[in-house]
Amino acid sequence: MPSLLRRLVLWDYQRGVWQYDVICGVIILFIFFSPREWFRDQPRIPNAAEITSLPSHQGESAFWVEPELVTALPEDQRLVEIGKLLTTRTRKTHVITRIEPIYDSEQVVKGYVAFAKP
Repeated sequence: MPSLLRRLVLWDYQRGVWQYDVICGVIILFIFFSPREWFRDQPRIPNAAEITSLPSHQGESAFWVEPELVTALPEDQRLVEIGKLLTTRTRKTHVITRIEPIYDSEQVVKGYVAFAKP
């Protein structure tokens, strides 16, 4: 029996034999049926790379928001929609109080800073 276990662990079987097929089947079953929690796999958050947390002060949180995300939203819905994205990202309710554009030396918008109250 130790010889069989040793051969399984060291993958000592040639291709085309039934033992090789069984080992491959066990590996495939492990990949598809292992729980996500074992590997701390989490679902992807939409637009998570477009929002980054900044150091906060005076009870107000600050977030960097990529310009493509803000310009894609209608102006009257920006505060609410970014608040929803932050709530999804942080799993805490955020109310956006204001959004300030950040310009480069040529007055091109490089991004926005969104200020929120938790």
